[in-house]
Amino acid sequence: MSQIAVPTNLERFSGLSACYHANRPTPPSVILDFLCRMAAVERPKLVVDLGCGTGLSTRIWAGRAGTVIGIEPNADMRAQAEAEPTLSDGAETSIHYQDGLSWATGLPDGCADVVTCSQSLHWMEPDSTFAEVARILRPRGVFAALDCDWPPMSHWQADAAFDALLTRAKHLERDLDTHQNTQRWAKDQHQARMTASGRFCYVNEACFHSIESGDAERLVGLAVSQGTVTALLRMGYSEDDLGLTALRRAAAHAFRDQVVPWYFTYRVRYGVR
Repeated sequence: MSQIAVPTNLERFSGLSACYHANRPTPPSVILDFLCRMAAVERPKLVVDLGCGTGLSTRIWAGRAGTVIGIEPNADMRAQAEAEPTLSDGAETSIHYQDGLSWATGLPDGCADVVTCSQSLHWMEPDSTFAEVARILRPRGVFAALDCDWPPMSHWQADAAFDALLTRAKHLERDLDTHQNTQRWAKDQHQARMTASGRFCYVNEACFHSIESGDAERLVGLAVSQGTVTALLRMGYSEDDLGLTALRRAAAHAFRDQVVPWYFTYRVRYGVR
């Protein structure tokens, strides 16, 4: 396992919690329905959310599970999660957050019905993470990596500007070797790595759709919440350099000071223990 990836990957999101929480999407409830179905349980006793960030993917289990534990090693992100109120449908759910890593949660063997990673598995060393997931899942429990496509579909001009910004940022990062002390694993290989790990008896992928809404300011904030973009801004690159100015202009023109629907596609790579 590459140990150097751990501190540098964590530092990438320090100081970003408020922006991240305000602009990132929340996974839709249909994914919870699906995972409960795959785990053959109506109300999980324990759900573990690895790399939970600010808790967007943790609090959605309120009223749907007995206990939910968000594991987050970044203190800034974890503090934001702990500060947010939890809303439920009246059914009691114990939700709390703790320090830990995807390969060292400190949880007991076979304790969880469902383990999730929302927008985070690509930052986690696969072999050790899958070993830990298999250890804490009960037999026939379910692990799922949730990732949504960027950008959300809102208006073709805004979408094109967002795509151009991400492409520009990735090229700059590659050319400058700003990612030399970070490590990530391609999202489109999650399913293959899960299968190759031998930790799951069944692995597959499912896609779901979600509708949120936002204005031009939120779309720019969503772009800034990307780790690559933030890293380059911290290095001194301007919004013009990265394409943020162009995105702001395109979104303002497309949305015309309105809050508009955003259409997200979620890809859920899941494995049954």
